[in-house]
Amino acid sequence: MAQIVINSIQKTAQYYIEDLGNEIGLEMVLIPGGSFMMGSPEDELERRESESPQHLVSIKPFCMGKYPVTQEQWQAVAALKQVNRKLDPNPSHFKGANRPVEKVSWYDAVEFCDRLSSHTRRQYRLPSEAEWEYACRGHTTTPFHFGKTITTDLANYRGTDNEEYKWSGSYGRGPKGIYREETTEVGSFEVANAFGLYDMHGNVWEWCADRWHKNYEGAPTDGSAWIEPDIENENSYQLLRGGSWGINPESCRCAYRYYAIPGYYYDVIGFRVVCAGVIARPL
Repeated sequence: MAQIVINSIQKTAQYYIEDLGNEIGLEMVLIPGGSFMMGSPEDELERRESESPQHLVSIKPFCMGKYPVTQEQWQAVAALKQVNRKLDPNPSHFKGANRPVEKVSWYDAVEFCDRLSSHTRRQYRLPSEAEWEYACRGHTTTPFHFGKTITTDLANYRGTDNEEYKWSGSYGRGPKGIYREETTEVGSFEVANAFGLYDMHGNVWEWCADRWHKNYEGAPTDGSAWIEPDIENENSYQLLRGGSWGINPESCRCAYRYYAIPGYYYDVIGFRVVCAGVIARPL
């Protein structure tokens, strides 16, 4: 696989653009290596037992998509040579070149990565759950990378109450907001975290490489994906992270974990990619 060399400049996010043809690029941001406490502390509002126990995880440097994969990026890669399965070039319910692609299964997302890897000779894949949370947090320890609460001015989620599911449209001391009922173009809120990533909270759920486990007992601590099946669960579920346009704010927290069967596809699910083989040169 071809390696990527990125020269670091202090206080700026470093990235490269993968050329997908027809003037379509895939912006990839350098995520520096480090360690962090994965999961939520016991005093975090609305925390779930699945987010425990908190544990120290070490992460190696990698690159991650600046945004969720867009529909024009999906179409460009779907036109490449098939590796294992066919891809619908236009699966999304909410159409728009710069909106995130959705209605893609975990298998579809893996095929996207395989085609992109074959085309570029670089190792593209889905993020591990640990990589995703580390990248989302951007060195923060709060429920959201921008602080203790969230508003619909900062992210796309359901900011109104839902009586059927007893969901609140607000989190903590944050205000209620609006419910857009659809995806938004990636980067619309112009709020990046410390690593330079956008849309880590809300818009679309993002597939991870890991299988679902009910908690972190026995989880890897080296940042790798936890791909062994949960022996207490007969079904094979895959991890989803980040929340979506259709979900309540508590589910958009950095630590929140969700799951779906790998063949499931719906208009609230997308993904972003990561790339290994990164060499970061300090200034």
